[in-house]
Amino acid sequence: MKSLKPLLIFLSLSLMLFLTGCETNMVVFEPQGPVARSIADLINWSLMWMLLVVVVVFALFAYIIWKYREKPENMDYEPPEEHGSTLLEIIWTGIPILIVIALTIPTVQTLYALEEVPETLEEKEPVTIHVTAADWKWIFSYPEEGIETVNYVNIPADTPILFKLTSASTMQSFWVPALGGQKYAMAKMETELFLAADNPGSYLGKNSNFNGRGYAEMEFEVLAQTQADYDEWVEEVKDTAPKLTEEKYEELLKPTHLGRMTFNNTHLAWVNHADMNSKTYTNPELYRYNGYQGKTFEEEDNYKNKEDENESDHDGHGDDEHSGHGDHDDEEDSDGGDHHHGH
Repeated sequence: MKSLKPLLIFLSLSLMLFLTGCETNMVVFEPQGPVARSIADLINWSLMWMLLVVVVVFALFAYIIWKYREKPENMDYEPPEEHGSTLLEIIWTGIPILIVIALTIPTVQTLYALEEVPETLEEKEPVTIHVTAADWKWIFSYPEEGIETVNYVNIPADTPILFKLTSASTMQSFWVPALGGQKYAMAKMETELFLAADNPGSYLGKNSNFNGRGYAEMEFEVLAQTQADYDEWVEEVKDTAPKLTEEKYEELLKPTHLGRMTFNNTHLAWVNHADMNSKTYTNPELYRYNGYQGKTFEEEDNYKNKEDENESDHDGHGDDEHSGHGDHDDEEDSDGGDHHHGH
């Protein structure tokens, strides 16, 4: 036993040193809404079973090493030939199967439940908000209220929110850790995500998908308000915010970082990026000065979808560059991948 004492001391000190680097403020384990609580409960359930497996395996490992260690009295011991134990084989095969079942059933139940309005809020009508991801900002459209915000979204507390996610360019990952899990936003399609906040408060949202130089700063604020404060904010926006024009919107979609913006109408009036036949607003040429030298699109429906190709000259690019069929293609093929191709 004395020989194991230095090893135990070393392991204890190593564990203490490792734990000093752990962050205590783990948002995922401090859920602020019913959706986030369901996910946290599932994570805790999984961790419990993982911990059980780790403890049992390491305990058996230590016991077997200690019990069957080499000693002076068994130096020349030759164990008899073993043919296996049917009982032991059933046990160590059956236990993992039972653990997998114990993890699978609540996981499937939770995943299906997350696609619906939280049970505790079923009697309330959800607020629908369209989320459009762009490089590198988030655009939130309220079709029922007729308003639009950039890089922040206000919601009523204790109310289910249906986020309809899409992207105007590359694939992004919409995530508000305190309120729920992440879901992808992709061009020419729509995904849905239900979230809700228990109480008024400010929650950080972000893009958790790596998709370019500016993605790390692609964050937004979710501000949960009382119903009265939310209604007051909506009326204030309708009365004071400027109109969003199509030209202004096209400027917003270019690969840049922006601050907060507010408008008293939405871009859904002329384009819905979730529509398979919607216009394409991405031009890899615009990324040349933003850290990514992409390959130009081969399709003709390039950035802004100008019906008159001559209009593209005002940006200093020829028609060939915007159509993707010019001599510039060869140069682009050698410089970058097809990261933006097909979106």
